[in-house]
Amino acid sequence: MSGEYTILNVMGPYREPKELAMSYDYSVQRPDWATPQGIRVKIALEEELGVLKNKILEISGGSAGQQLRINQILTRAIGDQKLILANEEGLFDDRRDVMIGPFTDSLAYLYPKLEHWMQEVRSQLRQEIQKTVGV
Repeated sequence: MSGEYTILNVMGPYREPKELAMSYDYSVQRPDWATPQGIRVKIALEEELGVLKNKILEISGGSAGQQLRINQILTRAIGDQKLILANEEGLFDDRRDVMIGPFTDSLAYLYPKLEHWMQEVRSQLRQEIQKTVGV
């Protein structure tokens, strides 16, 4: 497992141009780094968000605004977990800006860990959505 890090700031979600993905920009600091680094985490709309929202949580209904807020909550949760998994894999051990793409193609080996996490936090995410959005 890689070292500790602190998230200083998170910006997003952003819609990725020419991709079916959303992204968050994290500013991450490790204790031995002089300055923070930027990490962009991309979330695939179908393979990651769609699986969590439609297959695992089985969320349906709600207004357009409620669906937007649900997507924000879920993409942020996925992004945070992908950052944890990327750290465990040592994908941002070096002090340089990094882009962590969707867990498809070259990072597909991490997808089972992400899907396992989705199953583990299912009830917690449902409660947060019920409390925050009312759906």
